[in-house]
Amino acid sequence: TPTFKRILVTGGAGFLGSNLCRRLVNEGNEVICLDNFFTGSKLNVEDLMGKPNFELIRHDVTEPFRAEVDQIYNLACPASPPHYQYNTIKTLKTSFLGALNMLGLAKRCRATILQTSTSEPIVADACSLIRPGRCMAIRR
Repeated sequence: TPTFKRILVTGGAGFLGSNLCRRLVNEGNEVICLDNFFTGSKLNVEDLMGKPNFELIRHDVTEPFRAEVDQIYNLACPASPPHYQYNTIKTLKTSFLGALNMLGLAKRCRATILQTSTSEPIVADACSLIRPGRCMAIRR
């Protein structure tokens, strides 16, 4: 018999997060989708809204979040240059504080966690500091 889990997906209303939520919900897991809608959209998870094993919560991962979960997928981070360049401090806070808060939640719940984010803001900023005008980083 399959074991269903209670799973938290941060950045769940973004492109990757919404597709992950869809897959996890269709597998029968109970999914909590967390997003502040800075870059994500409710439209991305609209088809999941009526499902009994899906919950959408507007929340910013820079603030602590409490829930009882078995797994955490931390995907919260603006990924496109116009979004992360609009407010670079917010992007860095989302990456750092979001990871810190989700790791704290994982520790409290004894949950497994997948931590991921975009490297673009870090690569672009570090590149310009290390070798101005001579950066070899791949840009999209």
